[in-house]
Amino acid sequence: MKLNKLILAGALALASLNATAKENDLLQEVKISAASQEADIKNNQVIFNGPVEITQGSIKIKADELRAFSKENDGGKILIAVGNPATYSQVMENGRPASASAKEIRYELSNRTLTLIGNATLEQEGSQVTGNQIRYNIELQQLIAESKDGDRVITIIQPENYQEEQQPPAKEQPEQQEQQ
Repeated sequence: MKLNKLILAGALALASLNATAKENDLLQEVKISAASQEADIKNNQVIFNGPVEITQGSIKIKADELRAFSKENDGGKILIAVGNPATYSQVMENGRPASASAKEIRYELSNRTLTLIGNATLEQEGSQVTGNQIRYNIELQQLIAESKDGDRVITIIQPENYQEEQQPPAKEQPEQQEQQ
C-alpha cells in the first residue's frame, strides 16, 4: 500500500508540473538516422543498427538498435530503441528539457506513449522517477512506475522554487567608460 502511495505521489508531482510537451513536436515527421538498416517488408518491420538517432521536432531518441514496425489491426507505428542505455529527450513548451533513459524505450506514436524498461529513469524540471519500468503518456502527462524483485520505485521531488534557484544570476553590465 505504501508503494502505491509513493507511485501516486511521484505521478502527481510530475503531472502537476507546469510543463507540457510541445504540440508542434507531435505533428512533425519522424526522422531516423542509423549506420545501417534491414527491412522485413512482409512483416512490416525495419531494424536500424547503430548508433541510431530518431528525431520528431524537439524529441530525440538515441540507441544502439531500433526496431520500427506497424501493427496490422490499427496501423499504429511503434519504435523500440535498445541501448545501454537508450535515451530520450524533449524540450517542453516552457523551454525546459525532459529526459528519460532505460535499456529499452518503446515509443508508440499513435497514443504518444513511452514505455521505459530496465533501469528506467524519467526526469523533468529537476524531479526524477526511477524504477524497473515507467510508462509515460506524453500528451496526457500520465505516469506509472513499477519495480520488481524487491526493488523500489524512487521519486525525487524538488521544491517549488528549485527552478528559480538553478538559473544563473544575471550578469552585471559594466558601466561604460566616459569618452575623453
